[in-house]
Amino acid sequence: MIANGINTPLIEQRADPFIYRHTDGSYYFTASVPAYDSLVIRHSYSIEGLAQAKETTVWKKPEHGPFSDLIWAPEIHYNGGAWYIYFAAAPSREIKDDLFQHRMYVISTTAENPLTGEWSEPVQIDTGIDSFCLDATTFYHKGQLYYLWAQKGPGITGNSNLYLAPMETPLKLAAKPVLLSKPELEWEIRGFWVNEGPAVVTHGNRIFITYSASATDENYCMGMLWADLDDDLMNPASWSKSSNPVFQTCYEDSVFGPGHNSFTKSEDGTTDILVYHARTYTEIVGDPLWDPNRHTYVKALQWDSEGFPVFGTPSQK
Repeated sequence: MIANGINTPLIEQRADPFIYRHTDGSYYFTASVPAYDSLVIRHSYSIEGLAQAKETTVWKKPEHGPFSDLIWAPEIHYNGGAWYIYFAAAPSREIKDDLFQHRMYVISTTAENPLTGEWSEPVQIDTGIDSFCLDATTFYHKGQLYYLWAQKGPGITGNSNLYLAPMETPLKLAAKPVLLSKPELEWEIRGFWVNEGPAVVTHGNRIFITYSASATDENYCMGMLWADLDDDLMNPASWSKSSNPVFQTCYEDSVFGPGHNSFTKSEDGTTDILVYHARTYTEIVGDPLWDPNRHTYVKALQWDSEGFPVFGTPSQK
């Protein structure tokens, strides 16, 4: 939403936002809630309408078990004629080896309306690596469904790297994952060594992956990978990586730590829309994860003459 040229939150206190535009042109929204205890969905026939849309809780965490705490970064997708919500969860808030114990899960429904359908029990997505993992997204490329996520890599410094794998079904990987990116640049390792929250958008003859880096305070920012559409996406050599952040804090207008983005399309289907969260202050008491004021923002994505995205600043239209 835009007021006097300054971008204001679309939805307050909703982090890790994801907006999916369905085949009927309507929009479904989900995000992490501050209590980290449930999966919620909003539905509207416009992006702006999501701000006032009723929020439906479609799943609540159990009291005990492997997915009973810290429900993070859900995404709703329509894959192969059914609805899926991919998310990460932990058995507790215990930290082991400097990390939470998240693993990745998915629930599904074949109902036409995901707000009223009966959802399955969570199924774990097995990546073949038993370690901290989160922030999964899915996308189709040349008819193949892919799974893209962040995970702690064996023998690799830092919290998380980006991995990609084709899917046999929306519940199961078809091959071993490949490593696409790890935190290594100065702006990726501020506070924590992080590559997470990947999102996919295509334009012209390229496919782009944006991702978030560093700690979740004002240092949080976005980087980007890209490849040609005809390249082998499972070959890490196909991907190039930005040497600098493509989207970061705007101190002048007090919009801090933009990241964990997704992409959708405008109502007329012609404009790419950037969806992201950010804060409006830096004075956070304690761990930024427990501060509820990461808000959902949207803005139109621009493209330059060479076909690369122009993100601008998180505060401006």
